[in-house]
Amino acid sequence: MRDEPLRNLKGIGEKTEKLFAKVGVTTLRQLLHYYPREYDQYTAPVPLQNLRTGTKCAVQGRITHSPSVKGNTRKSVILLELTEGTARLQLTWFNMPFLRSTLKKGASYVFRGKVQEKSGRLVMEQPEIFTLGAYDEMISHLQPVYGLTKGLTNKMVVRAVRQIFEDRALEQEYLPEEIRRENGLCEINFAVEQIHFPDNMEMLRKARKRLVFDEFFFFLLAMRQLKERTEDIRNAFPIHAVWATEEVIENLPFPLTRAQMRVWNEIENDLKSTTRMARLVQGDVGSGKTVLAFLAMILTAENGYQSALMVPTEVLARQHYDSLCELLENNHLTDYRPRLLTGSTTAKEKREIYQELADGSCRMVIGTHALIQEKVQYQNLALVITDEQHRFGVRQRTALAEKGEPSNVLVMSATPIPRTLAIILYGDQSISVIDELPAKRLPIKNCVVNTGYRPNAYRFIQRQVDQGRQAYVICPMVEESEGMDAENVLDYAERLKQVLPDKICVRYLHGKMKPAEKNEIMEQFARNEIQVLVSTTVVEVGVNVPNATVMMVENAERFGLAQLHQLRGRVGRGEHQSYCIFVQGTSDEGTMKRLDILNHSNDGFYIANEDLKLRGSGDLLGTRQSGEMEFALADIFRDSEELVKASQSAAKLLAEDPELEEPGHELLQEALTEFAAFEEHDIGI
Repeated sequence: MRDEPLRNLKGIGEKTEKLFAKVGVTTLRQLLHYYPREYDQYTAPVPLQNLRTGTKCAVQGRITHSPSVKGNTRKSVILLELTEGTARLQLTWFNMPFLRSTLKKGASYVFRGKVQEKSGRLVMEQPEIFTLGAYDEMISHLQPVYGLTKGLTNKMVVRAVRQIFEDRALEQEYLPEEIRRENGLCEINFAVEQIHFPDNMEMLRKARKRLVFDEFFFFLLAMRQLKERTEDIRNAFPIHAVWATEEVIENLPFPLTRAQMRVWNEIENDLKSTTRMARLVQGDVGSGKTVLAFLAMILTAENGYQSALMVPTEVLARQHYDSLCELLENNHLTDYRPRLLTGSTTAKEKREIYQELADGSCRMVIGTHALIQEKVQYQNLALVITDEQHRFGVRQRTALAEKGEPSNVLVMSATPIPRTLAIILYGDQSISVIDELPAKRLPIKNCVVNTGYRPNAYRFIQRQVDQGRQAYVICPMVEESEGMDAENVLDYAERLKQVLPDKICVRYLHGKMKPAEKNEIMEQFARNEIQVLVSTTVVEVGVNVPNATVMMVENAERFGLAQLHQLRGRVGRGEHQSYCIFVQGTSDEGTMKRLDILNHSNDGFYIANEDLKLRGSGDLLGTRQSGEMEFALADIFRDSEELVKASQSAAKLLAEDPELEEPGHELLQEALTEFAAFEEHDIGI
């Protein structure tokens, strides 16, 4: 079943297959693990006086007068008003004239939809209609809501997933009974079915707990097996201190902070050590990690060896490459022949770079996944640096380090993970933290507002652009999606084009665009040819644009605080005062309390710890942190307890059976192998 194409399901032809492919689903296994992004929960009807704008809910009402109809049969509008004391709610349906005879005067119904405010009155457009008895049966039901693309409906996904459960045997239980018992985990097939179609909230909790545990467990097993193979390996590339790095530090246009100097000393000592380096450097966006990577590359090159810096996007690779070349030229270090290698590098250039890497004449290379292609061979790769490690799968993070003799490994991450969790996730690495920003960096001014503030925000963005600045606007979705009440990039960009003057160039960016198109958009933004960029979180690891001074995040409640903090780090990188506007799409007090943490601190590690304390493990259907490890379900903040348990179970299992060769572990070994392949396809960038 695992590798069967979607076409094997009834009702899925070539057209539907292409729609599923757009959301990354091409096989039955991928569909089975294409989990709902949220659940539509049917709750008890709300009194009219308690309605809140922006929320989806149900109301009960008795029809006291017949609905009115406006327009003709082709374009009609049905209007009905519910009253309850002084409270009123207008119900509106478009192009459904038959409702005039369906909704009987004197009868009571339950209407369910999103409450909005229009022209000073509360309105519910296109609400679902239920009899009282039918809605009573729906209360507490959880309906899956999937991530969609244009043409792919939620019903199509539901129908396809149900067919798998009805027609096919799924999989044998692979977790040892002892591990399931110790951690209170349900059986795997029960978990997968309940994550899609939960009987109730309690069953959903059990299912999610099992699947989250599995994600952490397999990730930690893979990383710890790697650690066993690479721990205490001798340093095959003897490195000695050189004057060049000291001179570069002295010639920098800015002094390194104390935190940068402390971390640089740790990196330098690792490189000079007799054992191989494996170090993680954590630091907020803009804390100065990249210059330390360049210093490590210079130290390596001065000792006659090669270094490679792998980043997740071509635009970021180009920017790092240009910055490195400028640094080398300013310090008269012209013998290293740095090269840039990405997917868009021409075939002729690639052949030249391959030759220079193979013969050792190129000592520094910066690039994307192109660095780990089979054709790329290095003469003496002594240092491997990965920027934003969470954007790469397990295999991607190790493939480069395994090019020849075991290399020294330096990993950089701007994701603020509390140290206790970082030790578990990065147990194969020493951890350094840059906990200080450059002295001249102006603190970002923040505000958390509701949707009513948008006109003010648009005027503020226009004033900033008039002063020569630029702005980001972040939306949680690419396009409008059935069942999802959130702003989307495509519609929002069109709306801004109507609101802002024509002289302001507004463009959009999202992860579904072709790489060349994404690169071009980001480069145009970096050149200030685009003034306002409407984007998904793909800009989280974007280029450095010091001229961008405004970050506006729509539906901020849908993002984890650590991710919001990283997005905020896209501004405040130049000499101008920068601002971050978090727009809350709901009036929920708990959400406002979470977002208010961002108002009071620009310290990513403080924010991450506060988020961890505030949310804990009980926030089942709350905001997904996203970004930090790109798990399908697991969130290291919300699921920190499961992370600790999975770590303990993985350590105990590997202590007893390091290679998973004992009887009874065959299915576990097979599942781990499949996880590595599946993770490479779906968790990597």
